[in-house]
Amino acid sequence: MSTSLAWDERYAGGGFQFGEAPNLFLLSQAHRLRRGMRALAVGDGEGRNGVWLAEQGLDATSVDWSAVGLAKAGALAERRGVPISTVTADLSCWDWPEARFDVIAWIYVHLPPQDRAAACEGAVRALAPGGLLVLECFTPAQEGRRSGGPKDPALLWSRALVERHFAGLEVLEVMEGAARLDEGPRHQGLAEVVRAVLRRAP
Repeated sequence: MSTSLAWDERYAGGGFQFGEAPNLFLLSQAHRLRRGMRALAVGDGEGRNGVWLAEQGLDATSVDWSAVGLAKAGALAERRGVPISTVTADLSCWDWPEARFDVIAWIYVHLPPQDRAAACEGAVRALAPGGLLVLECFTPAQEGRRSGGPKDPALLWSRALVERHFAGLEVLEVMEGAARLDEGPRHQGLAEVVRAVLRRAP
C-alpha cells in the first residue's frame, strides 16, 4: 500500500504530477454545478480538481493524506485567485462531516478493499440530500497499460464495485471502458476507466 510519505515525495519533486487542469470527466459535469454549492474533492493531491470547483463559484474543500500535495493545492488556489479549504486526512478513518457536501469529486482514489469500503461509507454519509458524487477510476482492464494507475489489482475499480459501494445512491450516469487521458506526466494515453455520476435522494 502507498503511504502518505511516498506521496509527499512524489509531490515534492516539482511540477504537477497530474497537471493543473481538472479531470475531464469532472469538467464535463459543469452543467450540474451551481454557485454556492459545497464541494469536496477527495484524494485531491495537488488540488487541480478542488481549485477548479472553487473557480466555478463553489465552496470547495480538498482532502488528501499528503500535506505536501495540499500545500501545492493552496498555492495553486492563491495563484488562481480563489479560496479553498484543505484537510490532511486518511480517507479510511477521517471523521467525514455528516450531510455536508452538495458535490463530491472522487477522481482516481484507489484504496485497499477494506479502506475503500470505509471511505465510500463516509462519502455517502457526507453527501447532503440531493448531493452528487462524480467518480472516475481505473479498472482491471488497465493492467499492462502505461497510462497510469496502481499495479495492485485489489486497488482497481469496476462498475460492479461502484454499484455495490454506492448502492444507496441513484445512478445518473455510469460507463466502463476506454478513455484517453492527458493529465500531467502520470496520466497519459489510452486508459481503461469507470466513470459514474450518482445522487443521494433529496
